[in-house]
Amino acid sequence: MYILAGVLLFGVIVLIHEFGHFLFAKLGGIGVVEFSIGMGPRLCSFVRGETRYSIKCLPFGGSCMMVGEDADNPDPATFNNKSVWTRISVIAAGPVFNLLLAFLCAMVIVAQVGRDMPVLYEVTEGSPAEAAGLKSGDLLTGINNRKIFSRRDVSLYLMSHPGESLTVRYERTADGETKEYVTKLTPEFHEEYQAFMMGVSFLGNYKKAENLIEFLDYSFYEVKYCIVTTFDGLRMLFQGQMKVQDSVTGPVGIVSMVGETIEEGQRGGAAVLLNVIATWGLLLSATLGIMNLLPIPALDGGRLLFLLVELLRGKPVDPEKEGMVHAAGMVFLMMVMVLVLFNDIRKLI
Repeated sequence: MYILAGVLLFGVIVLIHEFGHFLFAKLGGIGVVEFSIGMGPRLCSFVRGETRYSIKCLPFGGSCMMVGEDADNPDPATFNNKSVWTRISVIAAGPVFNLLLAFLCAMVIVAQVGRDMPVLYEVTEGSPAEAAGLKSGDLLTGINNRKIFSRRDVSLYLMSHPGESLTVRYERTADGETKEYVTKLTPEFHEEYQAFMMGVSFLGNYKKAENLIEFLDYSFYEVKYCIVTTFDGLRMLFQGQMKVQDSVTGPVGIVSMVGETIEEGQRGGAAVLLNVIATWGLLLSATLGIMNLLPIPALDGGRLLFLLVELLRGKPVDPEKEGMVHAAGMVFLMMVMVLVLFNDIRKLI
């Protein structure tokens, strides 16, 4: 049942993505041949108007097939016969809808717990942080060129920039007066945790939003954190700081993890369960939205790149050449998916 819950959550995120494409295609006067959730053979479908609505057997992925999307067609309702701005809006709508869903999930989380403020709970004796003058109660506000809003920002920066010298900005309140300070330190490698550490700890200092503007700001931060995490993770993969087999998880692994955490959250009551579902919804939807915007052939970002080139040139790229690029990208992505699926199964076994 909990695995089914993970499948349903994943399906909803894909549904929102494809609905973004579908809605803007309809608004742009583009004919939609089929709107489907899942991949592979159809389990069930029905036709309404010009569009077939389908549910397919594999609960991963989905599609919004538009008229004339990959071939020349004189029909004015075809995708390729619409203005470049209409086509850009249709392609961008999927990832944008995912980011909007992520923002809604973030609002649920913030409404329950607020923001986990980066207030130091303890500074380890003899650590780089103590040598730099940091003390318990200090509020971290920045590390090098990155602003710090939550204790997670600190952990993420240390993990993605191992051993790097840090310029730390922080605020300290004394005698009712808050002052800003700047110090420098270099994290030391900790054998037990196999990581570079400053020598500080945090203890759940949550702050609830006091007004609507602050509430929206906290929610926006949650989405931004997921986006930054995605880009930091990709950079670490390309730089060899993380092993692909240990850090990359596909749909099977994701559904398994979602199911396990939903099962654990259910034991904590309705509020905890809602927070777990919203957290996964935020993470998966934001990641899917950002990954789809990357300029990779066959993904939305790759198609947007060709449309932007058309916008700059004043004429489209040769459809045959563009089709070949996307076909090659699709083959590459399918190979990656097979490897990721194999890795997921290996982990589960």
